[in-house]
Amino acid sequence: MTAALTERTLRHRDVAVSAKDVRQALGAVLDPELDEPITDLGFVRSLEITGSLAGAVVTVHLRLPTSFCSPNFAYLMASDSKDVISALPGVARVVVELDDHHDSALINAGLAADAGYRGTFGQEAEHSLEELRWTFRRKAYTAAMERCLTELLRADPTLAEESVGTVRLGDLPAGRTKDALVRRRTALGLPTQPSAVVLVDHNGVPYMPDNVPMALRRARSTRISIDGNAHFCRGLLRTRYAGSGADQSARPDGAEPADHQELLPLRVKEINP
Repeated sequence: MTAALTERTLRHRDVAVSAKDVRQALGAVLDPELDEPITDLGFVRSLEITGSLAGAVVTVHLRLPTSFCSPNFAYLMASDSKDVISALPGVARVVVELDDHHDSALINAGLAADAGYRGTFGQEAEHSLEELRWTFRRKAYTAAMERCLTELLRADPTLAEESVGTVRLGDLPAGRTKDALVRRRTALGLPTQPSAVVLVDHNGVPYMPDNVPMALRRARSTRISIDGNAHFCRGLLRTRYAGSGADQSARPDGAEPADHQELLPLRVKEINP
């Protein structure tokens, strides 16, 4: 436990759920845009558990880097937090509240009433949460794919960028980066066997040889955007909440490192009209 994160569990002989259990569950909740667990980003402000085996009550407060973070992202993280905690054995009631956001009152009321996304935002909810999830699952997959291929290119200077279109999962070295790609492919329903081609679109279709360099550059742009936003948001949170940096994990376990400086673009090419 860090000084920046308040974790208080009222101890009773029959309390079945611990703060550790709740934090572990919250580790499965990702910021949809940054593709990192909210626990690693420092978004969990406080955690309190009260009650007994028959009725444990878990109260969680979340904080975000700014008060104007996208309401749909904020709702998604808060709603997912409530869902993963509610699924824990022994939990009877979950209260998740978002602090210091311009839509805190609306989001918190919707969560308390189990109104759902559309019930909370009404006509402002242009798209469903599932549509939002799929959009960012695809972006996370694209970034993970690019990291693996760029890592491979850096490890072998003789490997031409144009040749990565034939690289298969079995050709990638074992490690965190590959594991992350396999998870992202699984989330999209893409094949994960060693013979599966790495550079494929969201539907699993590989690229023609002439299109490989452009596909890789577009994927690199997506990855740089995600990494840059994550770095920016971490800094904003530390500025907004003193001491919150102690709750941020720079290299989350089982995910890509937060610092990808070694995976910056290999080169910039001029494209003539």
